[in-house]
Amino acid sequence: MPRAIWNGAVIAETDKHELVEGNIYFPPDSVKREFFKPSDTHTVCPWKGTASYYTIVVDGRENQDGAWYYPDPKPAAANIKDHVAFWRGVTVER
Repeated sequence: MPRAIWNGAVIAETDKHELVEGNIYFPPDSVKREFFKPSDTHTVCPWKGTASYYTIVVDGRENQDGAWYYPDPKPAAANIKDHVAFWRGVTVER
């Protein structure tokens, strides 16, 4: 079962996910929201659309923009709408 870990805490865990470009995208209901706060950062992928970011906060430590998601993806990426993926030191165990 894939899970995401940062600063010693499991921040997401699921038995259902999407795999896109080598990244595991966790469904929205598998993410522990108490560890996430919205970020003003946005980036654009030519085929997925505009990504929004979360800053991860665990035990007072922040991982700025350590997670991203697509709130309104292009049709080719509709399967990852609102799913969350990780980087910047977040360990994703498969």
